[in-house]
Amino acid sequence: MQATEIPDWETFEQRIKELRAKYRSESSPLLFRGQGNSDWPLKTTLERAGAGRMLLSDYYQLICASMGPEVKTFASVDVPTYDPELCRPFLDPAFLYEIGDVFPTPLYRYMAYLRHFGFPSPLLDWSRSPFVAAFFAFRDDSAGDKPEKRSVFVYCEKPVGQKGGKIGEPHIRQIGPYVQTHERHFRQRCDYTICCRFDKDYGWRFDSHQAVFDRELPWQDYLWKFDLPSSQRTKVLGVLSDYNLNAFSLFGSEESLLETMWLREHVLRERDSGG
Repeated sequence: MQATEIPDWETFEQRIKELRAKYRSESSPLLFRGQGNSDWPLKTTLERAGAGRMLLSDYYQLICASMGPEVKTFASVDVPTYDPELCRPFLDPAFLYEIGDVFPTPLYRYMAYLRHFGFPSPLLDWSRSPFVAAFFAFRDDSAGDKPEKRSVFVYCEKPVGQKGGKIGEPHIRQIGPYVQTHERHFRQRCDYTICCRFDKDYGWRFDSHQAVFDRELPWQDYLWKFDLPSSQRTKVLGVLSDYNLNAFSLFGSEESLLETMWLREHVLRERDSGG
């Protein structure tokens, strides 16, 4: 995958329009993901936590059996009861290739909740909106080394309408947006993918999305990367703010409200005054 250098916001919008015109499909919609440093690879938070090759059965047991009772006690979320029978599909080589839901709805709902609240997750989160992705790419302006460029990734799972794979190789599966879970899922227009490979001795285990993208298969899993200069940050956030797309509209928390007030009442006002 070759990154495309994008000089400004207007060029970015035009490139997105071109991709949508060519690849827009209800059966395989374009998904977007923003990252605040162009040097960062695509990784799930489970990978970042050092457990990117965990077995699906072990992760299911962890989130439902081991920590489930305590989460259910203190958090406002329905935690599915652990059922060993649910692990059976995780031992089936055809599991991730079969048509239908990847996880039962209660488990998927719970996994999406955990992803939004910082628990290491095998779900790689995307948005159906390129503008939400752009916000996440440009949101952070923390002290220290500032990245020269920010990235927005665009993913199309089935650009030609079909998909296949070989047992034992990493395989990406889009899970879809249609699940009732925390409101952040809907505020951010979220969608998710997982990447797994089948281990003949232990069953399905999570794997690296990047390993799939590095293969650059000609008929599936298309990925584009657009790198924009960090110097565009204030301009991009200003454009998005005009559409009421900001931290508060995407998270709805008190912390995100105050983050939005700083952006609106200081950063953007200083820009408009020429300061």
